[in-house]
Amino acid sequence: MYRSTKAGPWNVFWQNADGTGTPEQLTNSQFLTEPTSFSPDGKILAFSEQNTVTRRDIWVLPLGGKAMPLIKTPADETVPRFSPDGKWIAYVSDESGRVEVYVQPYPTSGQKWQISTGGGREPVWAPSGSELFYREGNTKMMVSEIKTAPSFTAAKPHLLFDGEYEGPIASRPNFDISSDGRRFLMLKANNQGKSTTEVKVMPNWVEEVRRRVPAK
Repeated sequence: MYRSTKAGPWNVFWQNADGTGTPEQLTNSQFLTEPTSFSPDGKILAFSEQNTVTRRDIWVLPLGGKAMPLIKTPADETVPRFSPDGKWIAYVSDESGRVEVYVQPYPTSGQKWQISTGGGREPVWAPSGSELFYREGNTKMMVSEIKTAPSFTAAKPHLLFDGEYEGPIASRPNFDISSDGRRFLMLKANNQGKSTTEVKVMPNWVEEVRRRVPAK
């Protein structure tokens, strides 16, 4: 799945991963839409839609059905991520006045839990569903241990590692986790984003000039 303006405004399309077949348009919105997450069974797409009234909201689209709003408030909500069992959605909201990470049941029940405590974005579930990772700024990777039985609980987040890595260029996460949950794939700028100066040394320069430009 990806977003494209090939049909006008930014909408969500999907196509076979090997490039075969014809792209199919999944959303038909006049506003910018951002695809983020499929349910584990691949039947429901969660995406954000940006409009001029409530800013960004979270929508779900049952494939073959009609898109419907899931979280639509005056706050800015984005980056919906289904849990590995499909029963929870992590997302980002600025309803407190600061961008934080939240989790709520899917389908919604009116309950939600704030996971981050010092600001947070880019939530990504561990493949086991027992941890939720997110970033605090561009340097801190945070993690909270999650339990969903007998009821939902989230442990106080703690720092997992620290480093200068690229932030997201859009609302979606800019990192990922291996299927065993033990490795992170991050983006890092060359020389941490600082400009570099390159010096090239050419030996035998005079002889090279004489070879290329023979004397008359």
